Amino acid sequence: MAERIEAATVVALRDGRQVVIRPIAEEDRAALEAFGRDLPKNDLLYLEDDFSNPEIIARLTNAARAENWRQIVAVTEDGKIVAWAAALRLPGWSHHVADIRLLVAPNYRRCGLGMHLAQAIVETARELGATKVMVDMLAAQTAGQAIFSRLGFAVEGQLARHAIDRDGNLHDIVIMSAYIRPSTDGVAE
Repeated sequence: MAERIEAATVVALRDGRQVVIRPIAEEDRAALEAFGRDLPKNDLLYLEDDFSNPEIIARLTNAARAENWRQIVAVTEDGKIVAWAAALRLPGWSHHVADIRLLVAPNYRRCGLGMHLAQAIVETARELGATKVMVDMLAAQTAGQAIFSRLGFAVEGQLARHAIDRDGNLHDIVIMSAYIRPSTDGVAE
């Protein structure tokens, strides 16, 4: 098992605001519930995890110490969660691969937080022992694709009508991936 790095990082955003990026904790349940409540309905349509469901939020915060799953959050000075990301190392013959998820509150988009969080979750995946990271998103989510492209991710494929939103509409999915150097002795390079 990879060693956990528990450090928090203060990040200055392009608009002058600051957030702390750190691992999620069980004590973050109320703040993560508020984050989910504040998401626009449009965002909730496309998420794999229903951030408006308190049971899902409880599952996410209870998994703070899961062996093959890491979650990080971006938190404001007053303790409000404004972004969440996760890396899940896959089992079996894909144990070298981590699946990434990332979500940023609307009022914290286009200020560099998505890029900072993407970099941090890729590093977190490396700490999990992953040497390949992948992310899938709706084809229409071009801003997210641009962030991961800048980090060296490439499109591996597109699946037509693969995702169904909570209103029953079908959407294409883009799958992107990148290879990363392995961590040595649990310490990220």
